[in-house]
Amino acid sequence: MASPRILVFSASTRRESLNSKLISVAAERLRFHGADVSLLDFARFPMPIYDGDVESSEGVPQEAAALHEALRSHHGVFIASPEYNSGPPPVLVNAFTWVSRYAAEGGIAAAFRRPVFALGAASPGAFGGYRGLSQLRQWLELGFGACVLPSMVSVPAAHEAFDGNGALLNPRSASALDQVILDLLQSVRHRSES
Repeated sequence: MASPRILVFSASTRRESLNSKLISVAAERLRFHGADVSLLDFARFPMPIYDGDVESSEGVPQEAAALHEALRSHHGVFIASPEYNSGPPPVLVNAFTWVSRYAAEGGIAAAFRRPVFALGAASPGAFGGYRGLSQLRQWLELGFGACVLPSMVSVPAAHEAFDGNGALLNPRSASALDQVILDLLQSVRHRSES
C-alpha cells in the first residue's frame, strides 16, 4: 500500500497539554516509519453537550460532520487522551457521541470501524493515565465497534517526562510508544491487504 494515512490528536483542549506533547512525539515517530500523518487540533471542534432535543431541532453540528470526515478518511487514528476520574475526558466522549449521530457518509461504521485506533496517555500520576485508557478502549470497542489495538502507551510522571526538545526521556516510555506505532502500522497494512 502507499503510505498509510494516520490521524493523530490529543483529546485535551488545554494549552501546553502533556498529551499534546505525546502526540508531537508520536507524529514524528509515525513519519519516521513512513506514515502520512495528519495532526488534528481537537480544540477546533467545539460542540454543545449532546442533547436529543438539540439534535432533533438543529441537527448534528458541522464540527461533528468534520470530525467524522477526518476519522473516516484515515487508515489509522492515534489518540493521546488525558484521564478524568479514571475515565476518558468528557470533551472526547461528547464529541464522539455527536459523531456517532452523523448518519451520512457511511455513518458510525465509516468513522469508527474503518480506521484502526491506537491509544496513549501522558499524566503526572504514577499510572500515566492507564486507567482512563482502559475505559476509553472498552467504550470505543463496545459502543462503536471500533478496532482498538491491545497495546497502549502510558507515560507516568509526564510533567518531567519530556526534554527541552519534546523528546521522551524515559527509554521505557519511548520503547512502548514505538511498539504501539509499529503495531498500528502493521495492523493498518494488514487490513488493507485483506
